[in-house]
This record gives sequence, C-alpha cells and structure tokens, in this order.
Amino acid sequence: MKRLLCIIAAALMLTAAVRAQAATEVRMTGDALVYGNFFANRNFTGWNTAKWTNEAGNIRPAGSQTEDRFEIWERFRLRSDFIANEAVKFRLGILVEDVWGHGTFTAANPTVAVEVYQAYLQFKWPGCDVQISAGLQPASIPQSSFFAGSVVFDENVSSLIITAPLIQDHLSMVLAYVRTIASDRTYAPTTTSIYSNEEGYMLALPFTMDGFKATPWALFGVGGKGGHYLTEAGWAEGLISSGLFSMAPVGWKNNFITAMWAGTTLEVLALDPFKFYADVIWGQHGMNEYAKNVRNGWFIDAAAEYTGWDVLTPQAFGFWSTGEDSSTRNGSERMPNFFPGSGRGGQHDGGTISWNAGNSFLFDGGQELVKGSNMGISPVGNWGFGASLNNISFIEKLTQRFTFAYVHGNNSAKAIRYANFVLGSNPIFQMGRDLTDKEWVIGLNFDSKYMLYENLALILETGWAHPSQFQKNVWGRRLANKAEDAWKVSFGFKYTF
Repeated sequence: MKRLLCIIAAALMLTAAVRAQAATEVRMTGDALVYGNFFANRNFTGWNTAKWTNEAGNIRPAGSQTEDRFEIWERFRLRSDFIANEAVKFRLGILVEDVWGHGTFTAANPTVAVEVYQAYLQFKWPGCDVQISAGLQPASIPQSSFFAGSVVFDENVSSLIITAPLIQDHLSMVLAYVRTIASDRTYAPTTTSIYSNEEGYMLALPFTMDGFKATPWALFGVGGKGGHYLTEAGWAEGLISSGLFSMAPVGWKNNFITAMWAGTTLEVLALDPFKFYADVIWGQHGMNEYAKNVRNGWFIDAAAEYTGWDVLTPQAFGFWSTGEDSSTRNGSERMPNFFPGSGRGGQHDGGTISWNAGNSFLFDGGQELVKGSNMGISPVGNWGFGASLNNISFIEKLTQRFTFAYVHGNNSAKAIRYANFVLGSNPIFQMGRDLTDKEWVIGLNFDSKYMLYENLALILETGWAHPSQFQKNVWGRRLANKAEDAWKVSFGFKYTF
C-alpha cells in the first residue's frame, strides 16, 4: 500500500510538472558570427593604448604591446524567452565569444567560457499597460535613431525599468534605476565606511505626434570613492578629470560623488522622405568635488537623410562637443560619459562608446563584425562631420554602404601635455582617440552584405583612417613618430534565428 501511494504521488508530481511546462512557452532567438579580421596599425601605431593596473592610478603605458594583425573571431548568442502569458516572461541570454585557437576555441583542453549577458524578468502590472523589467538587461540613455547608440551610456546592466503610458500613442514615462558597480558586495574590506557602489536614476518622457518625435530626459548618478572605477568597471576614462591624479590633493574629496546629465532627442519626419535628427546633451560628474575633479561639458549632434529612392539613401551628419581648456585646476570641460568595459570592437582598453554615424570606421558602434571593427575615436571632446551613401542596392540581395567622416580635436594641447607630463602615458587622454585642437583624422569605410539565404548573410567590412601629424610635444616623439594610416578588412558570415 505504501509503495502504491508513493507511485501515485510520483505520478501526480510528474503530471503537475508536465502541466507547468506546457503552460510556459519557450521562444529562442539569437545569432552566430564567424569572420576573419585583418587590422593594420590599431591606434595608428600598431601598439596598445595605456591601461589602469590598479585603483591607485598605476598605469601600463601605451606602446608596450604589439598587435596581431590577423584574427578569426567567432561569437554565438542565444536568447531564450520563458513566456508564461502575454504579460509575464523571463529572458536568459548567453554568449560565447573568442578568437580561434584561444579559450573556448582551443583545439586541445579548451577553456570553456559561457557568459550570461542578459537575465531579466519582464511583466505588466495587472489591469494596466505599465511594464516593469528587472535584472540584467539592455539599458540606454535616449539618443535619436540615426545614430547607433547613446554617447552617454548604452549597455547591458543590472537595472529596474518602468515604462508607463501617460497619453495613449503620444506620451509615455520611463523610470529607471541602474547599479553599475557594487565593488565590495556585502562587506567592505575594513570597518571604515567607504561607499563602493555606483548607481543612476533616470526619467525620460518619450513624446510622439504626427511627423515629430522627442524624448527629454534627465539622469542623476551617485558613485562612491571606494568603487573600482579603474580596473573592475572600466568607466573611468569617460567620467574623471585628469586633475584627479595629476594635482594635489590626489583622489576624491567626498565619500559620495554626484553626477547629473540632461538632454533631449529630436526627430522631424513631417517632411518625409526628408528626415532630420538631433540630440542636445549636457553632463557634469563630481558636482560636489574639488574644482580640479569636476568634469562638465556639452555634446550636440545632427543628421539628415533622404529616403525617397529605392536604390540608395543619401545621409549627412555632424557633431560638436566641448573640449579641454588650457587649465587643469578648473577640472575637465569634456562631457562625462561611460565606457562600457565589455567592448563592442574598439581597440582602446578603456572601453567603448556606442555612438556612431554611417557605420564609420572611426567610431565604435554599429558594425556587424564587431571585434577589431574600428578606430575607437571618441566624439566627446571633438567635432566633425561626414556623409554616407546608405542602402545602396543595384543587385538583388546585395546592400552596400559608403561613408566619409572627418574628426577634428577640440581639446587644448596644454591640458593634455600637462597630464602626460605628470602621469606619463595614461588612459584619460590617448593619442588618436582624444585629439588636440591642432589634430584631425579622416576615415572611409565601404561595407557590403549579401543575403545567401533569408537568415544567412555574407558580410564584408572595410575601413581606412588617415591622421594629421600628432603633436610630438603632447604625445611624445616615440608614439607620434610611429603614427601612420590604419586600415582593416573583415569578411565573414552572420546567421540569425
């Protein structure tokens, strides 16, 4: 009898499990990339850039490592949505990425590395259209749709995001809380109370009407002087002033470091097929700090395109950002921004910015063959313009894009020279990424995509960049004399499902 009861209980449990599984729908999407990449003269030198080695500000200098010009990359991403009903789901995204012959793709005794890059719960509050997402998820500061991503922050991050409609089809509200750093987890290493987290609070109000879109937004951030900005999180180069380490007293003044950003996106579609885009952004980091630690500045971009032709789409764009003045005592005049440490393809150890226009070879963001895809030049602290012929399609299944871009520095050479004199080669200012007001770079890229099948593409991306003469009295003779044209050719396959 006891055995019979156990069998019945097991059968009931199995039936309940089957019903639970049947009630949950699983949908899988993803992509796979396999491509070869030839990249000559990364950072215009073929050498590495400077990198932080510890939180005290010690640095591995630029020019201490030599590039490998040819690599074969493979990336696989799988996103699984566990859907209970129309209102409730959970997403799990896993990633495998490395070069052939290393780590996971080593022939013998491979080191398997599977990364969870998304893991979040998403649901609607019962009885209304308020959507709530919590977990490791894509989070981005609003940016007009012409550009590849936000110049401030655009990354998978642990966050809580609430989206609520205010006026149906016209106005909504987005509230977000993100935590980018929790360096000490539960306990600090000592009994001294030092804040070691970094977090942000954002409000955005997406507004839409016929032929017009705008999203005003504001972000308030708080960081701690105990947070591992330099080595763990990788944000530092975009947030700090060089005065933090180059002028006494060295380091942060306060336990809590505050920051603020505000801006708006603009999109005018009323004149379709002529379309116009723009962004205006202001930001300040270290609002309550010594003047030398404050970083404060503006960023503006604009673009136009004509979409009335089937065979190609002409585009033009421009941007302007405040740059460093001649003094370090008054802090930095560059707009603070985050460099996500995961990297989308830029060659700079400091990380990447998602912003790009025309898939330019100069900027990091938008390329499909992601690793070793660009020069990683920062639009912050520079100004520039460019033009693209996008969606060129004269042959069935083949689309192409051609882009020219020009970038000119907006930074005083004196401020960068002082930082390099005190700190040596450093990640805050990097030759080729951060340009002085006497330096410029031009770039060309020509990209092609041929659809072998509906979900399998053959992709070719090419790029070339030519710099002016970098200033030897700013960057040093060794780096400046080494500088020459950079170029890359990437070729491979992309499968989406």
